[in-house]
Amino acid sequence: MIRFLLSTRLGELRYTQADLAKKTNIRASTINDYYWELSDRINLKHLDLICEVLQCDISDLLVRVPDDEYEIRTKTGSIMKSKKNSK
Repeated sequence: MIRFLLSTRLGELRYTQADLAKKTNIRASTINDYYWELSDRINLKHLDLICEVLQCDISDLLVRVPDDEYEIRTKTGSIMKSKKNSK
């Protein structure tokens, strides 16, 4: 699974989703989907804009996590763990 660490990066910089939306001109709802990792796709232009505004590299925002090790955070703050692949 590919994780989009936007929430972590924004927290480190003390930016809000609204700050990022204003600085990138990306719709707030799109930023919210990226923040909560609800999007299956990331627009490359958006990724470039986000990296530029946050002064980071793509590798600071995207990371691959093996399927049996990832956790999904929901909007309510609860965490769902993946089930290990059973064979």
